[in-house]
Amino acid sequence: MKVVLFCGGLGTRLRDSSGGLPKPMVNIGSRPILWHIMKYYAHFGHKEFILCLGYKADAIKNFFLNYDQCLSSDFTLSNGDKRMHLKESDISDWSITFADTGLKSNIGQRLKAVEKYLVNEEMFLANYADGVTDLPLPTMIDSFTKSGKIGCFICVKPSQSFHVVTLENEDVVKNIQYVRDTDIIINGGCYIFRKEIYRYIKDGEELVVEPFQRLIRENQLLGYRYDKFWHCMDTFKEQQELNDMYERGNAPWEVWKGDRCLIS
Repeated sequence: MKVVLFCGGLGTRLRDSSGGLPKPMVNIGSRPILWHIMKYYAHFGHKEFILCLGYKADAIKNFFLNYDQCLSSDFTLSNGDKRMHLKESDISDWSITFADTGLKSNIGQRLKAVEKYLVNEEMFLANYADGVTDLPLPTMIDSFTKSGKIGCFICVKPSQSFHVVTLENEDVVKNIQYVRDTDIIINGGCYIFRKEIYRYIKDGEELVVEPFQRLIRENQLLGYRYDKFWHCMDTFKEQQELNDMYERGNAPWEVWKGDRCLIS
């Protein structure tokens, strides 16, 4: 299936620490989070990507136009370092469409803008391009396919560090809990859609507002709960957390490096 990645947002909460880069181009280790997400999908055989570009689209285009495979692949130099032999190809079998979807467009309008690249697709994948997971993707796809629904998204525990407060009469605190110890789940920004999703999106609408409400009323939206690893990168602190995991060699989202994402 084709994979639509939303790469055009301003990333305002991360901008001060990103050097002005668009959020998908902020690094985890030596590679942008966008690359990590694309590697995740490619691991499961989904290698046709549509990048919905907006803010600083040139940074994303130039990354791939000047892609250096040596940073993520073993290689051998020979003939006085004039000849390089890569031990494995990194992205040579990927197909990437770079689509200008507007500087200030919302997610719904970015998705509408790339409809022409999905006309022959019965189903497609989509992602906010700002979070990583070790979700067994084929299992989610199989569940969605059997459901017959039009849309599906991953439901996860928040990765942010905050506390949930419960008040009772006169604003007296009844309870306070760390969010990951509660039953709160959020939209993890990882989607599967059938092509019929486009019937539910009108001009100017945000994807998860009006279109999703229409799907809900018709019982056509599936929430796929996943309680294992998921982590977003909305803030500098979250970027640091992901880099710390990567540097410790504990990066669960790197499913392409071994049997870390077993299908059950």
